Amino acid sequence: MDPLSALRDYTIRGDLDKIHRVGDEFRFSTQYSFPCKTETAYRSKQGNLYTLETLVFCIKNRNCKQPEYIKNATNQGIPTVTYVDRKPVLDYLDGHVSSSDAIEFVLTTATDVEEYRPDDPQFFSSLPNNNGVSSLGIEDDSEIRVSEEGGGGGEGVDLMGLIRQSEKPLRDRNAVLQVRNRDFYGIYVGALRREQEKPQQRKDANVGGNKGRPLGGEKDEGFHSGPKAKMLKGGGKIGEGVPIILVPSASSTLITIYNVKEFLEDGVFISTDVKMKQMKGPKPECVTVQKKFSRDKDKVMTAYEVRDKPSTLKADDWDRVVAVFVLGKEWQFKDWPFKDHVEIFNKIIGFYMRFEDDSIESAKVVKQWNVKIISISKNKRHQDRAAALEVWGKLEEFVARSRS
Repeated sequence: MDPLSALRDYTIRGDLDKIHRVGDEFRFSTQYSFPCKTETAYRSKQGNLYTLETLVFCIKNRNCKQPEYIKNATNQGIPTVTYVDRKPVLDYLDGHVSSSDAIEFVLTTATDVEEYRPDDPQFFSSLPNNNGVSSLGIEDDSEIRVSEEGGGGGEGVDLMGLIRQSEKPLRDRNAVLQVRNRDFYGIYVGALRREQEKPQQRKDANVGGNKGRPLGGEKDEGFHSGPKAKMLKGGGKIGEGVPIILVPSASSTLITIYNVKEFLEDGVFISTDVKMKQMKGPKPECVTVQKKFSRDKDKVMTAYEVRDKPSTLKADDWDRVVAVFVLGKEWQFKDWPFKDHVEIFNKIIGFYMRFEDDSIESAKVVKQWNVKIISISKNKRHQDRAAALEVWGKLEEFVARSRS
């Protein structure tokens, strides 16, 4: 690959940090290496070809204004991209345009390349140096023998060894398995979950209703899609039926009806924007999530309904609400059948999801409420599972306390 195409490829992929200068050459991860002063195919309006050094410095300082960019380049002794060329160069390297009239790729013709013919020993002697030695280090009148691995003798010249000495590895066995812009962690987690929920691990599990059997025993008790206690007028017990978890309808919050299933079941946070683009069809009114709990020494599967429209809930439905993911805004609780926040979070456990590096001001109002603050990383997806388990642990504890 030519240096201009390699630089554009790394820029579009967001891998500029993998381009390092080592001595007088740029190394593109472990794939390519080019001399810093090598000319690229991009010709300036003044007629000269920009060097790789000039273009790398330009793209890495794209956010600098022209005077500051020129000053920095001059201090480091690097030729600059002219003012009129800078925007077209950046547009091409960023992938905003697919081609440019300023680019002149030089195509190598077939006559410029000598054909390697292993059955013609004169091929090697046709590449002599001044001393009558070929470029592979073989004297013109020497006997050429190819030593293969496992072959006997060891006499003559090891041509394969000489060839390998001049090779540069472009990819290793790990690099060829990588797929750009794809993350298979979610697929792995989903496959693992399905493996754990095979039919032989449970007997006649009726997740959606009030009946069922425990995963680890033969008794007809212990498997619950929700607690069986009726809602008492003056108490805090949970209503009969499938428990309900409420999430905000606003897409600005971290957990919505779009991504709640992946987070609670798989322990993987996927942004709402990504899930909305992946979803086919209208927005769901209700999502069912499942969780295994240990009750009375048995593993039981519990189902929860997740909704984001409290206004559609009836009085009996409110009896089944066990948890809410709060947005941190007062208007979220408008028209709720409770007198204040104290009553809400006594009867319903609240969770507030935030990124761990968000400012404290974002949770200032929430800290005044009796809710659990759950923090996740913006980039470290392997930590999501711990956050999801924390939510389930707090919820199970709250439900058990409400049933007692």
